Amino acid sequence: MQKQNTKNAFSERLSNYRSAERRKLLLSLSITSIVMIVELIGGFLTHSIALISDAGHMFTHCFAIGISLVAIMIARKPLCHHRTFGLYRAEIVAAFVNALFLLLVVGIIIYEAVLRIIYPREVLSFSMLIIGFIGLSVNMVSIAILHGSHKEDMNVRSVFYHMIADAASSVGIVVAAIIILYTGWNIIDPIVSLGISAMIAYWALGILKQSTTILLEMAPTGLNTDIISDDLKSRFPEIKELFNVHLWTITPDMLVFSAHMVLDQRNGSVIDQDNLIEKVNSYLSERYKIIESTIQTTSKSDAEVCNLDGFRS
Repeated sequence: MQKQNTKNAFSERLSNYRSAERRKLLLSLSITSIVMIVELIGGFLTHSIALISDAGHMFTHCFAIGISLVAIMIARKPLCHHRTFGLYRAEIVAAFVNALFLLLVVGIIIYEAVLRIIYPREVLSFSMLIIGFIGLSVNMVSIAILHGSHKEDMNVRSVFYHMIADAASSVGIVVAAIIILYTGWNIIDPIVSLGISAMIAYWALGILKQSTTILLEMAPTGLNTDIISDDLKSRFPEIKELFNVHLWTITPDMLVFSAHMVLDQRNGSVIDQDNLIEKVNSYLSERYKIIESTIQTTSKSDAEVCNLDGFRS
């Protein structure tokens, strides 16, 4: 006997999917694009590799927001017979591509910074300081825009933390400009750009790891089928055994679960299977934020056949 979570969770999400996040990301994209252009021009005028590298960082941020917005539009396409889970994974593919792009940019910035260390150039520190302050101010505005939404949505959270990294890199530019202004140590500029590169690489590797985990149909970090199986058997004494248990992620906030379960009927008691499955589905939704679960009850003999065939989870 099989029963699937009655509400079509995927369809219900489409009409308002990421609406607030989309508006905030568009505003953040506009602000960041303006500052990126200012820093890029300022970097060439002041001969500052740190400013240019921070502009590169902001470009990757614009790129990240851009593909995230495109992915949101794609994800809003309705479900159909050949898109049974919809296109929510477009956001994950976008994050994966963005992470790879970030690592490429890091390599370019490191290469340019090393060249600048070997062949130093004079930096116009005062202009660099002014533009650095502009970048820091805009980053703080973007952080204020995204604050709050980052607690509810993984995509916005990644952009929010990226903004924090942007702000930190802007602080680095301001500090470097002040040091150069008073000491003339131009080598501080490429050293700061190397620090910015390390920050970008750390963020990119984290996104790459998370997106790869989702694309490979792995369970989310900190949760697995054993944890859920043990919890369900402890919570519902009617469940004797669970097998063919599967847990996977559509997006970080959309988990899907399926399992076969053998009921404990040793005392000859009659178990209301429909009611039990409904309770299990509700518990999975409330406890683990699983938006869709499919539970199938089966006999002990069926379970033994599956186990012998090596399908036990």
